[in-house]
Amino acid sequence: MVTNTAGDRDLTLWIGTKKGAFRLSAGRGRNGFELDGPEFLGHIIHHVVADPRDDRQLLAAAKTGHLGPTVFRSEDGGRNWLEASQPPAFAAPKDGRKADAVDVVYWLTPGHASEAGVWYAGTSPEGLFRSEDGGANWAPVAGWNDHPSWIEWTGDGERANPGGSPLHSILVDPRDAQHLYFATSSGGVFESLDAGANWSLLNDGMMADFLPDPHPEYGYDPHCVIQHPAAPDVLYQQNHCGIYRMHRPEGRWERIGRNMPAEVGDIGFAIVSHPRDPDVAWVFPMDGTDVWPRTPPGHRPAVYRTLDAGGSWQRLDRGLPERAWYTVYRQAMANDDGDPVGVYFGTTCGEVWASFDEGEHWQCLAAHLPDIYSVEVAEARP
Repeated sequence: MVTNTAGDRDLTLWIGTKKGAFRLSAGRGRNGFELDGPEFLGHIIHHVVADPRDDRQLLAAAKTGHLGPTVFRSEDGGRNWLEASQPPAFAAPKDGRKADAVDVVYWLTPGHASEAGVWYAGTSPEGLFRSEDGGANWAPVAGWNDHPSWIEWTGDGERANPGGSPLHSILVDPRDAQHLYFATSSGGVFESLDAGANWSLLNDGMMADFLPDPHPEYGYDPHCVIQHPAAPDVLYQQNHCGIYRMHRPEGRWERIGRNMPAEVGDIGFAIVSHPRDPDVAWVFPMDGTDVWPRTPPGHRPAVYRTLDAGGSWQRLDRGLPERAWYTVYRQAMANDDGDPVGVYFGTTCGEVWASFDEGEHWQCLAAHLPDIYSVEVAEARP
């Protein structure tokens, strides 16, 4: 058991890093941020997520030195943590498939507002798991893990990317608990209309310029997919090959990153959207040249914002360093629900940056942390 005694605050940034979890918490008006932690020191924490249905409930996706990949849960706002009784694990293989073991618990998503205690987890290799008791016990989602096309869609769990090929960006339609999305780093974007029993591809319009055929049925590398909370038919995607937007009834991705400045390009990991305006989104571009240095283009860090659904993009760098050699991972950018919206990102150099005016100005909230894998916002309910 891990114990933390920090006091309650109005807004908390939960930060997953290469060497534990930290939190930055602020009082009313997003003032007076204080840093607490680390918790789980020495363990890799890929994701820490607060339950929007009950802000005392938290889950952390961890890769520990002695327990391996697992999930920790807290029922008191992060003061105390317990390991899951049954962490995510693949079922015995069927139809001659090789046995798979979870390498990394990578992504956590709370279930629908109507389903208290339900959570989803994505792993590497690309597994999908569900808990119905607040993260204590996890069961495979057989409709995906045992799908007859799983080997084709995932490359049979081959670890093509550094750290593995994760299943990520698990989305639950706020209008319908049965309607799910997720993405994988070897197949693309997938959709289910029946709570995961069946899955279909949602890749029309995407590019895979690293393949002989840049428009295959599957084989894409989406880095992060988000669904707008107030307009759930609007999806955004930051991909290995561009920035995209979809109006779901049309069912086709539009590459809105074509409108980014040519010298910057539209390659990166993270994307977030305005909580009330589906035409506003932020990205952190990355150098997408052949060597993939994972640094800002020209070593000049900046966030780019669109106000018109990707029709145009504005560079936002006031307060950021003139030169830097870091990147921002897919889970390491977040926003709050404030007015104006607060936008946050964490870097591979261990810095947490914040803007409280929707990106116009930036300030560093914390520095010298381990490599940051994720940043999530938790706001106390009245």
